[in-house]
Amino acid sequence: RMPEPGGQILIDDQDIQDLSLPIYRLRISLIPQDPILFTGPLRLNLDPGKEFEDVQIWNALEAVQLKSLIQEQNGKLYCKISEGGTSFSVGEKQLLCLARALLEKNKVIILDEATANVDFATDRLIQETIRSRFRSCTVITIAHRVDTILDYDRVLVFEEGRVVEFDKPKMLLKNDAGKFIELRRLQQVSI
Repeated sequence: RMPEPGGQILIDDQDIQDLSLPIYRLRISLIPQDPILFTGPLRLNLDPGKEFEDVQIWNALEAVQLKSLIQEQNGKLYCKISEGGTSFSVGEKQLLCLARALLEKNKVIILDEATANVDFATDRLIQETIRSRFRSCTVITIAHRVDTILDYDRVLVFEEGRVVEFDKPKMLLKNDAGKFIELRRLQQVSI
C-alpha cells in the first residue's frame, strides 16, 4: 500500500505472514527492460503453469498485436524459442511479456524501464495497453521518461538512492525547484 504524501504504510502481522517470496512471484507481473525468453516452445514462455487455453493465449497475443506474427511462425504457439529469444526483437519480447501479464491478471504490475529499448510505436502500444487493460491494478513503473508517467496517480522521485519527492505529477510540476520538473525540462516534455 502506498501512503499519502507524508503518510505511513500500515501493515499488520497477518499481511506479513501471507507474503512469502513464492506468493510474491505468483501475484506480481514483471515487464523488465531486458526481457528474456526461455529456450523451448513459445506457449510455455507465455503460460509456464499450463493454466490457460489456447484461445486465451491467442486473445492476449492479439491484444498486444503479435497474433499475426506468431501465426506465421512454424509451429505457431509451439514455435521453438532459441536461447534468449534471439529470433524476436526487443520490442517483440517486451510485448510477449505484456501478453503474459495480460494472461496472469495479477493486481500488481511492475514495469522496469519496459519501454527504454523499444521504438516509438511499441512504446505507445505498451503504454496504451497498460492504461486500458490494467486500470484496476497497481502499476509500479520505474522510468526515466517523464512522459510515460504524467498521468499516474503518484510519482516517487529518487536521487542517489534516496526519496526526494513524492506526490501527484501535477503537484510535482508546480515545484519549480523540484527534481521532477528538472527531469521534465531536460526532456522537454510538453503537457
